[in-house]
Amino acid sequence: MITVGVEEEYLLVDPADGLPAPFVEGVRRTAGLSPLAERDEVQDELLQAQIEVATPVCTELEEVGGHLLRLRHAIGSAAEENGCRIAATGAAPLRGDRPVPVTPSARYLRMEGRARRLVDEQLISGMHVHVGVPDAGTRVAVLNRIRGWLPVLLAMSANSPLWEGQDTGFASWRTIVFGRWPVSGPPPYFDGSEDYERRLDALVASGVIADRGQVYWQARLSERYPTVEIRCLDVQLQVEDAVMLAGIVRALVATAMADEKAGLPVPHPAPELLQVGNWHAARHGLNSVLVDPEGRPRSSGDVLCSLLQYITPALEEAGDLRQVGSLVHRLLQEGTPADRQRRALAEGGLPGLLGLITGATACV
Repeated sequence: MITVGVEEEYLLVDPADGLPAPFVEGVRRTAGLSPLAERDEVQDELLQAQIEVATPVCTELEEVGGHLLRLRHAIGSAAEENGCRIAATGAAPLRGDRPVPVTPSARYLRMEGRARRLVDEQLISGMHVHVGVPDAGTRVAVLNRIRGWLPVLLAMSANSPLWEGQDTGFASWRTIVFGRWPVSGPPPYFDGSEDYERRLDALVASGVIADRGQVYWQARLSERYPTVEIRCLDVQLQVEDAVMLAGIVRALVATAMADEKAGLPVPHPAPELLQVGNWHAARHGLNSVLVDPEGRPRSSGDVLCSLLQYITPALEEAGDLRQVGSLVHRLLQEGTPADRQRRALAEGGLPGLLGLITGATACV
C-alpha cells in the first residue's frame, strides 16, 4: 500500500472578534502536554497566530481521518485553555491594525528581513499531502505527470474567500497571496532527478531564496522524506474534506507511477496554460468552467468526472473508491468550503462565519 501523510495549518483567533491571536507558544506547549498529541506532531509556523499539525505515516484513509480528528481535538482544547480558538480557513478573514509578530526563529526572522510586507500578510493556511515514493527518479516522473491536475485539486479545496473583512471575489485568496513568493505556483517540467537537483541548486545559488524550503511550488519533492508533497490545497473546514483530498492525491500519484512503469507518454501541458488554469481555479473554485489538464475549458463537473475516471483503478486497489466517490458527490452538491464560508457570512454575519471556521476544529 502506498503511504500517505497530511499536514494541516490553522489560524489562532480571538473567539470574540475573530482577529488573529499570537498565542502559538502557549497553545503548542499545552498541546504537547496532552495525551492526544506527541510534541513533534504540533509545530509553530511563520507567524505567532499560526500552528501546524502533521499526521504519522498512514496506509489507510481511516487512519488519516482518525489522526486529524485527534490532532484537531488536541490543539482545539489547547487553544481554548489559552484564550483563543483554531480556525480552519485558508486565509484570515480579519487581520487587524497591527502585524502579527513573527515566530522568533533565525529562519523566520531572516525571511521577515527580506520580505517584510509579504511576511506580514502570510496569515494563510494550507494542507499538504505527502505520498510515499521511494525512488527519486520516480518521484520526479510523478511530478511531471500530475502537474496538469493541480489546478483541479486547488479548485476542489478552495477555502479562503475573505480577507480584511471583505469578499475578495476569489475562492482561494490564499493561492494569490502565496503566489507572490519568488518560487511558487505550478512546478516546471524536469528532465529527470539530476535536472531537478541542478535547478534547485541554481535557485538557492541565485541568492534570491535562502534555502530549498523556500521552493514553494504547488508540488515538489520533500527534503525530509521520500515523498512527493502536494501543496496546492487550502486547509479544509472538515476532516472528511481533508480525507477526500488525501485519497485523491494518493490515487493520482499511484496512477502516475503506474503510467510511468507502463511507459505511457508524459503529459506536457504548456506552462502558460497551467498558470492561467491555476489562477482561474483560485478565482472561481468549482463555480465556473475549469481548464482541464489539456488546456481546454470544460464544466467543473465534467473535469471532476474525468479525474475520478482516471484514478479509479488506483482508488479501487486502495479500497477507497466508494468513500472518495461519495465525498466528491457531496462536494459537487454542497460546493467548496469557500462557498460554505460565503453562505455562513450571508446568513449569520461575522458570528456565523466564525462559528463555521472555528466550530469544525473545536472539540470534534
